[in-house]
Amino acid sequence: MPTALITGITGQDGAYLAKFLLNQGYRVVGLLRRSASSDMMVERLRWLGIAGQVEMADADLLDLSSLIRVLQFVKPDEVYNLAAQSFVAASWQQPTLTGMVTGIGAVNVLEAIRIVRPEARFYQASSSEMFGRARDAIQSEQTPFYPRSPYACAKLYAHTMTINYRESFGMHASCGILFNHESPLRGIEFVTRKITDGVARIRLGLARELHLGNLEARRDWGHARDYVQAMWTMLQQDTPDDYVIATGRSITVREFCRIAFAQASLEADEFVRLSNDMMRPAEVDVLQGDSGKAQRAFGWQAQTSLETMVAEMVEADIVRHRARMAA
Repeated sequence: MPTALITGITGQDGAYLAKFLLNQGYRVVGLLRRSASSDMMVERLRWLGIAGQVEMADADLLDLSSLIRVLQFVKPDEVYNLAAQSFVAASWQQPTLTGMVTGIGAVNVLEAIRIVRPEARFYQASSSEMFGRARDAIQSEQTPFYPRSPYACAKLYAHTMTINYRESFGMHASCGILFNHESPLRGIEFVTRKITDGVARIRLGLARELHLGNLEARRDWGHARDYVQAMWTMLQQDTPDDYVIATGRSITVREFCRIAFAQASLEADEFVRLSNDMMRPAEVDVLQGDSGKAQRAFGWQAQTSLETMVAEMVEADIVRHRARMAA
């Protein structure tokens, strides 16, 4: 039975990846930072019905010694670094924390692996936000990076350091440059979940309006459930490499709203309001990915349509709010 260690296991991607790996016959160990109630932190694992099947180990990405001890104890065959301060908007308010956790934290994981478990295969969760003000209309592995937020800068540091460790020490370390990926497990602070939660509230009479920032930003949105399979498949390749993972389809936030409200038989224009105070200091206007390299290398392509994903998210939020109303 292979063993996988996942940082950020209590997040959206960590939960879906844990479920996928359990179905593949893995022993799954998650890294847990003891800063809040562990019962609340494993809510996503509970939603997927796997909370009791995952082992937890205490460690912090900013404490190298704790990472070394966990690696010595767990002896993982694969390590997936999904932990980060991942909310882009918050990174302007907490740039130092974002740089430490998202950037230095990844290097601490790499260094612990190099010292304790150099034979382990490593996955780094890179981000399409690194492209920022992209030179190319459709971004691939060859597109130059132009980060436009502290989060994107931190991700780019972690990305290039992963490449550096691969080339310097011969580690099997790969980066997945994932474009936006969503699900019912997405955090409420992210725009997609804010939209679907707002739709649910309005549909159930709990709210009258939904306030959003830039409605014209375009993103390439896929389902996290599809994207975690790409993470695993990268680490099964003989040679480590970096891959863009995306659907190849890009729509605006405004269009996402239209699709989400339509799922509840509502018209978005009647309820969506623009709030200037929600605008980013530096906006990324368009992100659209080309995952052709991943498709050629190991046959990956998105399986879930945008409309199916949005319908799943809206329905999940309606279920959540009905449960709270009935409690």
